[in-house]
Amino acid sequence: MTGMMVRNVSIAVRKWGISALMVPVILSTQVLVQTSAQTIGDRYPSDLYWIGKGQGDLTKGGAVCRRVAELSARADLAKQIRVLVKERLVDRVRERSGKEPEQDIELTREEIVQEYLLGVTIVDYRIDEEQKTCSVTAVMVKE
Repeated sequence: MTGMMVRNVSIAVRKWGISALMVPVILSTQVLVQTSAQTIGDRYPSDLYWIGKGQGDLTKGGAVCRRVAELSARADLAKQIRVLVKERLVDRVRERSGKEPEQDIELTREEIVQEYLLGVTIVDYRIDEEQKTCSVTAVMVKE
């Protein structure tokens, strides 16, 4: 199913009040059709689109899992555009009377992503019941 058809399905769900039991059937059909038709890379070539992937923990609940996976996918997109990396290195040498000096090195790295993303579209949502995870793929047109 294309992105436009998915939007039409979600509009139909809201407009006609299709029961909540029918919605998972529609959504699972959409995922099956998408995976059999084309891969993400075929539909969204990397020279034209930024592609981000995210994953969530299904044991926290379906809605929480999806939201975490979406945020993770958006952060993955932003990291491809710009990321600030801070690194702190602490080198300690301890000298005690009567003992050999001891050296301790501590390295701390921190990634900071702060980007405003416009035009991000979630194009794929999958649930892995065996691994108890859900995953999301987000795309954004390169400009």
